[in-house]
Amino acid sequence: MTKQELVGRMQQGQAWVPGKRVKIDFGGDHGAIMLDGAAQQVSEGDGAADTTVRVGWDDWQQLASGELDGMTAFMTGKLRVEGDMSNAMQLQGVLAKLKG
Repeated sequence: MTKQELVGRMQQGQAWVPGKRVKIDFGGDHGAIMLDGAAQQVSEGDGAADTTVRVGWDDWQQLASGELDGMTAFMTGKLRVEGDMSNAMQLQGVLAKLKG
């Protein structure tokens, strides 16, 4: 899945935390996507966020497909969270929407 396809699927699935801005930063050339629950939209790009999740693109693909558990990724350092941790916990619901 490309980043553009991911943004489209997340927008279609309303994959955001209501009222919160969560940035998923893939690092390197992959950049970031913003899950803007206040504006109810998903977009490519950077900006201020309540929570930033840093995860490599390959690790994200494994999380989205269910091959990698979110807690395991966090405990092994493959996924890092900056800001409000409760928003990151709600992202498990976001991942569930992507599998559908």
